[in-house]
Amino acid sequence: MNDRLLSGPVLTALDMPVASPGGSIELLNDLYTGPMPLIDATVYMLTGHTRVPAGVRLINAHGKCLDGAQFWLYVDRLHAALAETVRPDAVDVVHLQHLAFGASPALIRLLPRHPAIALVHGTDLIAAATHPTQRHVLAETVATSRAIVVPTSAMADRLITLHDKVAQARIVHIPWGIPDTLIHTPPLPARSADGTLRVLYAGRLTQEKGFDVIYSALTAVDGAHLSIAAPAGQYAAHPISQNRDRYPHTYLGWLPRRRLWQVFPDHDLLIVPSTTLEAFGLTPLEAQACGLPVLYQPVPGLKEVLGGSALHVNMADTTVLTRVLRGLQADPTILHDLREVGRRNAARYPLSATATALQKLSRDI
Repeated sequence: MNDRLLSGPVLTALDMPVASPGGSIELLNDLYTGPMPLIDATVYMLTGHTRVPAGVRLINAHGKCLDGAQFWLYVDRLHAALAETVRPDAVDVVHLQHLAFGASPALIRLLPRHPAIALVHGTDLIAAATHPTQRHVLAETVATSRAIVVPTSAMADRLITLHDKVAQARIVHIPWGIPDTLIHTPPLPARSADGTLRVLYAGRLTQEKGFDVIYSALTAVDGAHLSIAAPAGQYAAHPISQNRDRYPHTYLGWLPRRRLWQVFPDHDLLIVPSTTLEAFGLTPLEAQACGLPVLYQPVPGLKEVLGGSALHVNMADTTVLTRVLRGLQADPTILHDLREVGRRNAARYPLSATATALQKLSRDI
């Protein structure tokens, strides 16, 4: 079902530039933007030097940071920028994207009496665990919100660990989803005829994503080739970009999402080596929908969503990881079986179901 789902007007904001990488941006675009959004909303994001998605209004607020007095000055600037254009009487429900960062406290100050739903994205919990100011923001957002939406039970557990005063009754489990069209009409797979094991990494090259284990293991697998889809700045700063002779690979750039879908079928395996919890795992699910098997580190969140539909291995042990990769190369029937079970798993998470559940929750509060 892809029909536009309507309830009362929703206001939401994400204090990130429109071109920022990451699942938070993708989920926001999927649900709230475009010519026919699944959730009818007024959406605000920070100004960025790129094409603006349909339905997004830009705001200027410099000084984005995480700690101390400078953070609260940044929130004041966000609040002032939003107050210039938001009509409180035209808003029924506020959707707070993240329990932390700047947009949520700015919206709370702007509309203190409006009912609010907070959506946990994962990076907010990570920030709150390491930054005292963000932990304070998390507590304020939790106290203000009538419902707190988590995509996995792992996110609920982590939230309760951070803030044990949160009422369990206000935590609502709504899984994220992938576009229905991807589930029903995925790209056709392309096959290699030379026996090469074509491995894809798609994501940021930050420490928690665990990328460094990949090329160490792949260099020990004859006939394996690594492709990397990552932000250009992070790739340029990573040692692998300067060591192509030692670590042969193909850099694909930071691909637009639909372009990434087209790239998935040209590979045999997506590897997801995250070292810490993942809020959900949109990219692995989209890969499965496109018929690309997944090998992942069984961290909270990913383990819940992928389970046995993908291979999981402790990637801290590169010897074990190398052995698994060699096994996949030697026995292609394993990959064939994973394609089928992966497609069935991805079909469990249509984006339309996410939108329907959020709309119902908005009406209920």
